Formats: sequence, C-alpha cells, structure tokens
Amino acid sequence: MPASLSSTKTAAALRTSARVSLELLLVVLAASVCLWLLGRMWSVVWPLIVGLFLTTLAWPPARFLRRRGWPPALAASAVTVAFLLVVSGIVTLIAVPVASQSGELADGAVSGIQRIREWAAGPPLNIGDEQITDGFDTAVARIQDSIDSVLTAVVSGVSTVVNGLVTAVLALFLMFFFLKDGPRFLPWLARQLPGRLATDVPVVAERSWETLGAFVRSQAFVGLLDAVLIGIGLWVLKVPLVLPLAVLTFVSAFVPIVGALFAGLVAVLIALVSNGLTDALIVLVIIVVVQQLEGNVFQPMIQSRGLGLHAAVVLLAVTLGGSLAGIVGSLLAVPAAALIAVVWNYVREQLQEPETDESPSGAAVPS
Repeated sequence: MPASLSSTKTAAALRTSARVSLELLLVVLAASVCLWLLGRMWSVVWPLIVGLFLTTLAWPPARFLRRRGWPPALAASAVTVAFLLVVSGIVTLIAVPVASQSGELADGAVSGIQRIREWAAGPPLNIGDEQITDGFDTAVARIQDSIDSVLTAVVSGVSTVVNGLVTAVLALFLMFFFLKDGPRFLPWLARQLPGRLATDVPVVAERSWETLGAFVRSQAFVGLLDAVLIGIGLWVLKVPLVLPLAVLTFVSAFVPIVGALFAGLVAVLIALVSNGLTDALIVLVIIVVVQQLEGNVFQPMIQSRGLGLHAAVVLLAVTLGGSLAGIVGSLLAVPAAALIAVVWNYVREQLQEPETDESPSGAAVPS
C-alpha cells in the first residue's frame, strides 16, 4: 500500500513556501522602488557613473604623483589636464588624417557610387537609370511628407548632443574632485554611519571600487585587442586611414553594440570608396569575426577573470541589460553584476558560522 502524505508536513511546506514567496515579493518591490528612484535621478546619477569610470582610468597616475609628495589638488589638476590632452590628441589623430585625405575619399565615394549603379544596371537586378531616378524622387517625396517627424528627430538629436556635452563636462569636474578627495571619502563615510554600518559600508565600497577598476581595465584591454586585430587587417588590405580607424575602434569598444557597429560601418565604407567592393566585403568579414571573438571569447574570459564572474554570467548580464535599458544597460550590466556579486559575497562572509577546530579529545573548540 503506497504511503500517504502527511497533512502536518504538507501544511508546514505550504506555510514555508508562502512566507518565502512573500519575502521575495517584498525584495522585488524594494528593488523596483530603488530602480524607479534611480530613473528619476538619472540626470545626476549618469554623470556620477561616468565620472567614476573616468576616475578608475586616471587614478593610477594620480596615486603615483601623490606618493611622490605632490599635493592632492596639484596631482588631480595635472592628471585632469593630461587626460584632456590625451582626449584632444585622440580627436586630432582621427580628424587630421581624415581632413588630409578628404578629397581622395570624396573622389572614391563618387566612383564607388558609380560602380554600384553600373553593377545594379546589370544582371540579375537590371535596374535602369529611370528606376533609380523614380526611386530617388519617391524618397524625396516621402521625406517632404514627413518633414515634421524629421524636424522632431533633428531637435531630439541636438538635445541628445547637448545633454551628452553637459554630462561630459560634469563628469570631468567630478573626476577632478574624486581624484583630489577620493581617499578621504571612506573615513568620512564611516564617521557618518551608525553602529555596524560604519564598518560594513566602507568595506563594501572599497571592494566595489576595486571591482569597478578591474572592469574598466578589462574593457580597455578588449578594445585594444579589437583595434590591433582590425588595424592589422586594414593595413594588409592597404585601406587608407588605418590609424584613425584603429583608434576609433578602441574608443568605440567602451560603447557596447552601437560602438562596434559604428566603427565597423565606417571602416567598411572607407574600404568601399577607396579599394572597391571586394576589399570592403573582406573588411566586413574581418570585423564580424573579430566582434564575434570579442563577444564570445575575449570579453567573457577577460572580464570573468578580472571581475570574478563566470563567462556565462557576463554574457547573460549583457543580454539582460540590453533588453532592459538598451545601450546604457549593456554598458552598465557587467559592472552592476560584479557589484552585486561583491555585496553578496560580503553578506555571505558575515553570515557564515565561525570555524571550529577539533581538540585532541575530539571535542570542537571555537577558533
């Protein structure tokens, strides 16, 4: 005869499940409220995040100068000015070769468009000039009909650019203050918190800072790999503007998805107008292969080692962040997951039972 279920154990299991479900709902509700508040304060939070990212890059030289006896304000000022010079140099490195070869690229663009028209006019498409003209007229008519939407998009784009500039300037000022007063922050924070929080929060903050630095360094290394591999491919194919394209690839690596697409599109277009369709297709294949290696091999491996996260967790975090918050979500997903892991590991450390040693008689003695 099969054994019957115990009503007492069943009721206890249901009560436990109900209590755990209620606790999980409360945790989800609290997280939702925190995210809502974060969204409401995003105009302040986003420059703060960018400033922290920049500070992780600029802190090693600032720390070096401070250890050599430089005053904090002078060290922070020197590093900030050097950072601006480096950024200006990168922009110059991209802009000057492009300007010097703009005439050649323009002529190549005209000849490239002509080659595309000749290819489209032949089999199997057999598109004549009249069809191309009709298509162009149709596109112009649609643009004229949707002029309001175009103006709205332009205004939105200008607003986005202005907000980006404001964010960059504010993040730069925050970076200066972080470099100048950063080491004094944790002692100040400990004095403001009561009881055990005065110990726990500074420890978690210090570990989070180290994790954030590991993320930025790993992202920079991945961008350097992309720039070197794609730059070698462009150099072998003798595509012009190899150095600016490599620098653009490195910088774009810090903006997930869109950055890689933008840098790849620019490289393919320049290869098309300068070297022809065959080399452009080869460049496209090189970029796709490198991006696949980055997304599936380089980035998960390097970030998983630097952040203490499994490669699968990195991939899932990027996917989830992109689906929830787009580009910004993809950018912040991995460091957010790493910071959650830092908090979780610290909580586990505090909840662990104290270790015990076995005495010679076999009795457990607290360590």
